[in-house]
Amino acid sequence: MEKGSKRQVVYIGLIVFVFIVYSLKLASIQLGEVPYKKMAINNALNKITLYPSRSNIFDRKGKLMVYSTQMYDLSSFPYEIMKLDTGLLCSILEIDLPTVRHLILDARIRAKKRQKNNSFNNSALFYANLSNKQFTLLRENIYRLPGFYIESRTDRQFATTSAPHALGYLGEADESLIELDGYNQPGDLVGITGIERFYEKQIRGIKGVKTVWQDRTYTERGVVKDTQFNYPSTAGPDVISSLDFDLQEYGRLLLNGKKGSIVAIEPTTGEVIAFINNPDYDPNTMVGRERAKTFKALLRDDQKPLYNRAVKGVYPPGSTFKTVMALIAMQEGVLTPETTHGCGGGYRLGSIRVGCHAHGGPLDLRGSIRISCNSYYCQVFRDIIDNPKYGDVKIGYAALEKHLRSFGLGSQLNIDLLGESRGNIPSVAQLNRRHGDRWKSSTVISLSIGQGEILLTPLQICNVAVIMANRGWYYAPHLVKKIDGFNDTSWDRKYRIKKFTSINPTYFATIIDGMSDVTKPGGTANGTGINDIEICAKTGTAQNPHGKDHSIYMAFAPKDNPKIAIAVLVENGGFGATWAAPIANLMIEKYLKPGAETSKPAMEERIKTSVIK
Repeated sequence: MEKGSKRQVVYIGLIVFVFIVYSLKLASIQLGEVPYKKMAINNALNKITLYPSRSNIFDRKGKLMVYSTQMYDLSSFPYEIMKLDTGLLCSILEIDLPTVRHLILDARIRAKKRQKNNSFNNSALFYANLSNKQFTLLRENIYRLPGFYIESRTDRQFATTSAPHALGYLGEADESLIELDGYNQPGDLVGITGIERFYEKQIRGIKGVKTVWQDRTYTERGVVKDTQFNYPSTAGPDVISSLDFDLQEYGRLLLNGKKGSIVAIEPTTGEVIAFINNPDYDPNTMVGRERAKTFKALLRDDQKPLYNRAVKGVYPPGSTFKTVMALIAMQEGVLTPETTHGCGGGYRLGSIRVGCHAHGGPLDLRGSIRISCNSYYCQVFRDIIDNPKYGDVKIGYAALEKHLRSFGLGSQLNIDLLGESRGNIPSVAQLNRRHGDRWKSSTVISLSIGQGEILLTPLQICNVAVIMANRGWYYAPHLVKKIDGFNDTSWDRKYRIKKFTSINPTYFATIIDGMSDVTKPGGTANGTGINDIEICAKTGTAQNPHGKDHSIYMAFAPKDNPKIAIAVLVENGGFGATWAAPIANLMIEKYLKPGAETSKPAMEERIKTSVIK
């Protein structure tokens, strides 16, 4: 073959080789069109979350308690930030260079977590809750900050500062919630406590999405015109709480300067009318950029303003417990309305002595409630658990415990709040551990008057008043009355189940008659009653090993067709009639006579202006 022909063959072969290579490359591109297309879309699109407004929360009469406010965040594409004008950014946000570096690192961590659930989104929150000044300056200069954009979302505002433990506050979603829920992303705000937390899924609304085209500097260049990539957010439905705005405000005034809690419930529905703790905090300080700083300060406060005493605090119920003890004794057949017991200054058995205040006697059952005789209930307690029909004190006590638990004591009442305490109704096993296997009724005699190992929350004490008002039944207490437009009604199913105690309803009459005498002459809360309202009540003075006794009071009113049941506990307040009774009775008057001036102005003034240390 000639030399020219050989060269021609080489050229032709080279051309064929190049053609084959390009053909194979073209084929690979065509065959891999979907992943390449997806990669291209990922580089060109960004899904911007449209955050919905959370539900407005109203009181039972329609007064606004919590609402959403607009806020703006500076978001970023942290892995794409190359040439950043740090001087400009520091100037606008009023931060230093180390802070910028920290924020970029934090945003990168957030972005990486977000990409797990959304491959179209590699952006992340950079700086939350811009001030008006910051927002204005950034809007004017955002083109000078490639890789950044302004994002809108909502925060909360509170029209009342009297119910922070009931309403709750927002905070950033933690990793456990993000992984569990799948809805939230790093940087999202969620309910942390109160109604905001318990009803998070109903309140938060539904996020929307706006998908935009962006250029290589991650500057928005237009919205993708395709409904599968864009849909609006949906605001959370209006929530009607069971709280009474005016009663909340009034109760907070009465509890000012004192430690304790107030819980009021509508007996026929289980709806919580008032839910007050003191010390508390202003929920409007738990929003925006100050949220974390405020939370840390509240956490360090030795007054424990974040502590929800009404459902987490446990206390000996004191003499309020005698009403329950009397009902159980009648059910067990060891007590009748005519049963009398003497006192003589207290109960004595060998070296055991339970003191009592001076009063006449002997007393029948109604009188024992009115006077609150300790000796009477020591006798009643022994008659219950030493009953010959059981033959063993432990079997007798187990029967007592079973009755107590039918009142919801020693277990959660399942209010729509997280962190509710069970309180404590000691079991036989617990008493064995505490007192040894050979304990007797006299060993645990303090249980008869609501002391010893018995511990209840203010909510549980209030629920006892509810049971008294209803003559033997109750609904689980709850803070939300209605969620407008929410088709799924399963959220409140458990609050529509009527629960009954083990006590025959006929036994309540005598106890209620005795409770109606408490605020009348000769009763333990004489002088605290309200004109034209028949209040049925029981005072309590709970021994406190850490200081002065606690003042406790539970009541319901009116006697017939009750509208409100209430419990008040004032820590270190001494006798139940000194502080707890006046507060509760003024609250009852306020609720049953809305808009009217109090009939006890001097008592009201004393309560409002007094401080207990």
